[in-house]
Amino acid sequence: MRHLCAGDAALAARYPAPCCSPPVARARESLSCPRMSRHPTQAPDRDPDLDDADDLAGAENEDDLLLVPEESEEIEPAAGTVALGRAAILRALKHAPSGPGVYRMIGSDGSVLYVGKAKSIKRRIVAYTRPTGLTARIMRMVAGTAEMEFVSTGTETEALLLEANLIKQLRPRFNVLLRDDKSFPYILITRDHDAPQITKHRGARNRPGDYYGPFASVWAVNRTINALQKAFLVRSCSDSFYEARTRPCLLFQIKRCAGPCTGEVNHTDYAEYVREAREFLSGKSRVVKEQLAREMEQAAEELEFERAAVLRDRLAALSAVQGTQGINPRGVEEADVFAIHQEGGATCVQVFFFRTGQNWGNHALYPRADRSLEPGEVLESFLAQFYEDKPCPRLVLLSHDIAERELLEEALATRAGHRVEIATPRRGEKRELVEHALQNAREALGRKLAESASQARLLDELARAFSLPASPKRIEVYDNSHIMGTNAVGGMIVAGPEGFAKSQYRKFNIKSADLTPGDDYGMMREVLTRRFSRLLREAPRAAALPAPSPPGGEGWGEGSSPQAGGASPLTDPLRGPPLPDGEREEGDALAAEAANTAWPDLVLIDGGPGQLKATAETLAALGIRDVPLVGVAKGPDRDAGRETFHVEGREPFRLEARDPVLYFIQRLRDEAHRFAIGSHRARRKKDITQAGLQEIPGIGPTRKRALLRHFGTLKAIERASLADLEGVPGVNAATARAVYDFFHARSG
Repeated sequence: MRHLCAGDAALAARYPAPCCSPPVARARESLSCPRMSRHPTQAPDRDPDLDDADDLAGAENEDDLLLVPEESEEIEPAAGTVALGRAAILRALKHAPSGPGVYRMIGSDGSVLYVGKAKSIKRRIVAYTRPTGLTARIMRMVAGTAEMEFVSTGTETEALLLEANLIKQLRPRFNVLLRDDKSFPYILITRDHDAPQITKHRGARNRPGDYYGPFASVWAVNRTINALQKAFLVRSCSDSFYEARTRPCLLFQIKRCAGPCTGEVNHTDYAEYVREAREFLSGKSRVVKEQLAREMEQAAEELEFERAAVLRDRLAALSAVQGTQGINPRGVEEADVFAIHQEGGATCVQVFFFRTGQNWGNHALYPRADRSLEPGEVLESFLAQFYEDKPCPRLVLLSHDIAERELLEEALATRAGHRVEIATPRRGEKRELVEHALQNAREALGRKLAESASQARLLDELARAFSLPASPKRIEVYDNSHIMGTNAVGGMIVAGPEGFAKSQYRKFNIKSADLTPGDDYGMMREVLTRRFSRLLREAPRAAALPAPSPPGGEGWGEGSSPQAGGASPLTDPLRGPPLPDGEREEGDALAAEAANTAWPDLVLIDGGPGQLKATAETLAALGIRDVPLVGVAKGPDRDAGRETFHVEGREPFRLEARDPVLYFIQRLRDEAHRFAIGSHRARRKKDITQAGLQEIPGIGPTRKRALLRHFGTLKAIERASLADLEGVPGVNAATARAVYDFFHARSG
């Protein structure tokens, strides 16, 4: 047995510690102690002071002991990998902790197959050694297991928190995975400036201020901020833009800002606007509206009609905000509502956010889960991951009951710092909210399945059009963008059965100094060399494995297979029942399949025969000759619909003008073009912003950021006086003088 410590280089590389809450941090502290151990497939040297009874002392009842064969009864595992997996688990069992903690099942290639938590680790993993009664999913998981790792925790609550943390970090393929796991946006009203700013915020809450949300989408946040600007005239500009103003901006002219930057409103009146905005977002909308209505009537009575008109417009803006929030429950002040629906092997979880008695929108998520799991099981694992990096409200409403409700309540309360109630309402307004969310989940999943079916048909037609051996699961599209060779960027987008996989997009800043400016072929060679060289290192293609041999050592006869009526390879009682739907249970084959998912089934190049030839030569130089390549050349006058396709070994051809496959390829090419151009523009903008500063001796990245943050633009820095430059935080007198002399010497 080898003990792993937090300082172990291999462990640190495989499991980098993310930011986590105090309970998770306490659980993670156990990584630095000998309670965490890793158990290889090869049996360790046996300690003569231990016997079998000591090894199994953690089993909690006699039934558990009966399920574990004594060492004298162990037999040499047959060729089946279920037997090998059980043998590895049995060896790990002898050293498993008896208390609460987290266990990991590791494959032969070092990948994490499954992360689980248990009140007693030893008792939990005993269940994996049973010869019968396991589902096909568990059998596949056991078959791929080569070793196990354990982390002991103080309580089961800490184990649950650490489990969710590790699942999100390691993404094991047998766990329920929250795939669309982006953070939700919030509205922030800052507290670190004399004139507070209203802005959208996503990510860690590092900036002082009041956060309101979450909102279901950035669109919902932008819409709300626009309406709030009309209602409360709070500025939305950055601090650097604010400091650089010498006259009011356009937002002041169109009555969306009070203009505190140039003194159009004094700080006392502006603070009142900010207070009203905070009260409205905190749920006191009725109080704010009544106050504005009284002020409007008073202004009208005093014949201040212009002021009365401004107040009237602010009231109308507040009504618009409330009118676009959908259902606003009267009996639910703060809650998240989750509803789950399963159909066709897919799962949709619909979440609604209610804060301060207002509906801040809804969002559909599609976790990856085995179709054998019940809705409650999926929802339970989903919630632990969902709130791993998000604040939890005091009330969580669910459409289905979950088994470990009290444990999850305790874990979420520990993380949130306040009491959390999880409920499955049966009647009343809360049940109506859940039913509404469930209806949305059904409709969203129906649309998703329809889109997936349409996408699957397109991929099948694409395979036929380009004579591919099977429908592609991963399509990679490459394009370059530059202006006369400057700021050259290569872009790669990825698409598959579920549409565009934006998390897989990659950009490549062209680095080669030997390229002739504008050499598109050379740029493509560099991009492909970097991409596929890394792929060869990180996910080398595994060779196809021969069919497993049945017990007795004889190979399969011609035309014989486990699915074709040959002798079953699962007659060994340690192997369990045969898997349905022809699913293979060979651990090595599963690992090979997982590695090959990183490889594209089709590569599209935006270009003609020259680009295709450069691509083929680049891949051939790396020893890659089995990746299908297609060059997409634009038609005459770059007309969409007249593209010519170039494939090695075939004459150039076109598709019918109204062929759905042609439209699909155009979408792929246009998305690659958009991504590459966007990356190029971002790089060019950065260079333009920093041009000049990077030429000043003694100005590094930190001082560049400080100057740009303070003044906003390069032009403002150039116009700044020496005293203004010396007032920038982090810029001393010598540096300020260097910047001042640099620009004035140039202008002179």
